[in-house]
Amino acid sequence: MNEPIEIIRLGRKGDGVAADGTFVPYTVPGDVVRLGAGPKPCIDEILMAGPSRTNAACRHFGTCGGCSLQHVALDAYLCWKRDIISSALAQHGFENSMLEDVRTVGPGSRRRASFKARCAAGAVSIGYYEPHSHLIVDLQECPILVPALFEALPKISNGLMQLLSNGESAEFHITSTDAGLDVSLKWQHPHGPDIYSQLAEFAQELKLARLSWNGEPVAVARAPFLRVGDYIVLLPVEPFLQPTSEGEAILQSLVREGVEGAIHVADLFAGCGTFTFALTDRCSVSAVEKDVAMTNALEAAARERPSKVFVERRDLFGRPMLPYELSKFDVVVLDPPRLGAKAQAQQLAKSDIQRVVYVSCNPNSFARDAQILCDSEFRLRRVVPVDQFLWSAHVELVAFLDRDKSL
Repeated sequence: MNEPIEIIRLGRKGDGVAADGTFVPYTVPGDVVRLGAGPKPCIDEILMAGPSRTNAACRHFGTCGGCSLQHVALDAYLCWKRDIISSALAQHGFENSMLEDVRTVGPGSRRRASFKARCAAGAVSIGYYEPHSHLIVDLQECPILVPALFEALPKISNGLMQLLSNGESAEFHITSTDAGLDVSLKWQHPHGPDIYSQLAEFAQELKLARLSWNGEPVAVARAPFLRVGDYIVLLPVEPFLQPTSEGEAILQSLVREGVEGAIHVADLFAGCGTFTFALTDRCSVSAVEKDVAMTNALEAAARERPSKVFVERRDLFGRPMLPYELSKFDVVVLDPPRLGAKAQAQQLAKSDIQRVVYVSCNPNSFARDAQILCDSEFRLRRVVPVDQFLWSAHVELVAFLDRDKSL
C-alpha cells in the first residue's frame, strides 16, 4: 500500500506539490493523501484535509477538464494567483511592493467558450474533455458560464442530433453578444445545398444571431456586435474578446486610469477595440492590429467618429513601431498575446515615450518585457492582477510604467 504523503504547496498549474516534488491534482497545502495506482499521481484517499480545502461548486469537478481549482478556498486561491505574478516578477529582479490585491470576477460570468460534441447511442454529448483524455463530460451544469450560454447547450445538442451521424464529432465556439448568441461550428462534412439548408434551419430553431461553419457565416439573422463606449463593434467570426464583460470593465477602468491626461494614445495589439473605443471620450487613439478581420471591425466602428480613431494593420512582432513613429504619442497601451511584445518593448525602450500601460495574460512574458523597459529609463510603478479565468491557472494583469525622471 502506498505511504501517505503531505502536500506542501500549489504548483504553477494548480496541482498540489509534495516535499519530494510529486504533483498531485486536486490537492491543497496541508492535505495528507494516499495515492492510487496508475501512471499518473492521483488521490486514492484524503487522510487529512488541508485548511484551504473547500467543497467544489460543480458536480463535474474532478472529471471535467474545464476547471482545476474549485477545491481551493477563495482567499487561498487569490493569494496563489497573486503569487504567480509575484514569482514571475522576482525572476526578473522586481520586488512585489507595487503588486496589488487581485481584482476578481465571480461565477456565471464567462461569455464565450468552446465545447466538444459527439453523437453516440442516439444522443449528443456536449462539454469539455476529461483531463488527459478525449472522453467528453456531458455537462449538466457549469457555474462559470453566463446563463444564456449554458441554457443554449441542450438546444444545441438537440440541433446537432439532426446533423451528426452516430460516432461523429464536432466542436463549436459560442459567444454571448449584444445581438444574441454567435455560434461557430467546426465540423468536417461535405458541402452541398442540403447541408446549408440544414444549418440554416439549425440556426433558426436556436434563434442564433449568427451561425458560422468552418469559419464561414452560413446564417445571419442579426449581425453580432458589442457596445464599447459610444461605439458599436461588429464582430468577426471567433474574435478575440475578453472572456467576461465584468473583467473587461475592470481592465478598461484601469487602462483609463493609466492614460489620464493624454491627448494621443497608441493602442498596440488592439484586437476589436476593447481599449481603443473605451478611451475616445478623453483622447484620440491610434489602433494597431495585425488580424485582417479585426482591423476591418475596428475600421467599421471607427467611422462613427473618424476624428477620434485611426486604424493601422500591422504585424507588431515582425515590424514593431519605431521610436520616431512613437514620438507623437503621450501614452502607449499594449495588450499582446501570450508571447508578449519583446520586439515592441525594445523599441519603446529606445523611444521618448513617457508612459506605458501594459495589459498581459502571461506574467512571465510581461516580466521579461518589463525588464527590457526598466533596463532603459522606465520604472514599474504598479501591477494589478485581474482574475477573470475563474478556477483556472490563468491570471491577467495591468501594469503601469513611466520614465524615472531621477535617472
